[in-house]
Amino acid sequence: MKTQISVIIPAHNEENYIGRCIASVKGADEVFPGNTEIIVVCNRCKDRTEQIAKAQGARVVLNEDKCIAKVRNAGIAAAKGTVIVTMDADNRMTKGTLREIYALLKTGCYIGGGAPIRFERYSFPLWCNDLLCRLSFAVTGLYSGIFWAKKETFDAIGGFVEQKAMEDVVTAKRLKKYGKKQGKRYTTLKKNCLINSTRKFDELGDWLYFKLLIQNAGTLLKAAFGDTEGLDRLLDELFYEYNK
Repeated sequence: MKTQISVIIPAHNEENYIGRCIASVKGADEVFPGNTEIIVVCNRCKDRTEQIAKAQGARVVLNEDKCIAKVRNAGIAAAKGTVIVTMDADNRMTKGTLREIYALLKTGCYIGGGAPIRFERYSFPLWCNDLLCRLSFAVTGLYSGIFWAKKETFDAIGGFVEQKAMEDVVTAKRLKKYGKKQGKRYTTLKKNCLINSTRKFDELGDWLYFKLLIQNAGTLLKAAFGDTEGLDRLLDELFYEYNK
């Protein structure tokens, strides 16, 4: 039977989180009438991520790239589904996510989109982060977290833009622009959301991102004018070498 949706999950040493992520996708698949495959892209994993993913029925793709966009693209290339959904390994989707995505694409009105982001716990700093996310969406119309579109659409725009900094935002803009040419809109889910892990806040403090903005203001300013070397190093430390 034909696969309708492929869920792509990049994972770098995520043995503590991949199980619950896959479980959330399976929960969403229970109320989705079509067929879903789960693809875990194991990126430079040295722990039990691969074994756990396989034990839970996911397909595993091995990857050595040090760029999250390339990791996602490796999963998309291996996908059999007509619809692509991507999410990070430490996050979870809510029960009706796959059903809502498929229904929106089936209308023919939307090119793809994202999902609202909600933290798995809250504090005052995290409410501030949440508010910034909502304001950003109100201004740009671009939610990320979960990305979804037809596979043919991802193929048409060349997949995720393969850069380290802001690849999700740049890809969302490209998707939105492509949709406009097709007479379709970029949107966000209304009934479901991404449940965002707070593990970095748990480890490094709830004011983490605000501290980083202050401490790295010069680096961010240079990146805004095209010098991304410092930003790339910062991203390596925060993401690509995190949980190593």
